[in-house]
Amino acid sequence: MKFFIDTANLDEIREAHDLGVLDGVTTNPSLMAKEGIKGRDNILRHYKAICEIVDGDVSAEVVSTDFKGIVAEGELLASIDEKIVVKVPMIKDGVKAIRYFANNNIKTNCTLVFSAGQALLAAKAGATYVSPFIGRIDDVGGDGLELIQQIVSIYNTYGFATEVLAASIRHVPHLIRCAEIGADVATCPLSVILGLLKHPLTDIGLEKFLADAKKTM
Repeated sequence: MKFFIDTANLDEIREAHDLGVLDGVTTNPSLMAKEGIKGRDNILRHYKAICEIVDGDVSAEVVSTDFKGIVAEGELLASIDEKIVVKVPMIKDGVKAIRYFANNNIKTNCTLVFSAGQALLAAKAGATYVSPFIGRIDDVGGDGLELIQQIVSIYNTYGFATEVLAASIRHVPHLIRCAEIGADVATCPLSVILGLLKHPLTDIGLEKFLADAKKTM
């Protein structure tokens, strides 16, 4: 499973990269705003700064909702760096744009996916990644993990190359279950990745080892 970090914070991206397990980054306008990044030129420069830190794909989201606007914005984003993946919403014109980008060798991440039908459309259109939002589905009484399992099954049945990128991951159990189900990628906050380090028996064992080592000294 690939680990992506869902943030626009450069310090968090560096920390995850330095840990040695980071495969990519996902961002969106809300995450950019959270970091105080405003204005097109500043946003483009920030994407470039992210690309200079990581070795893998960096999802950069369009804000246009019409075909021509999505294409124009996506081509601009893709020109920043070869690592850029154009993040496109699951809407009619978004699906059309994904096909255009696929035909022009521009990688895409179809975002705001909440059903297997939407995921099927994204794969048919040639999306590089599809992003089901499991946490948001759970918030409205659904089962986000069941959706991940359903999409993985459909993609495996028909041999789609589109990678399942589990998004809106809230905690470690979400991440572990996505790995069990077979999601190709998990994107989550740094806190969830660091949460994988933690286990009480590790803490107890380390404390004992250090105490015993002190005695031998």
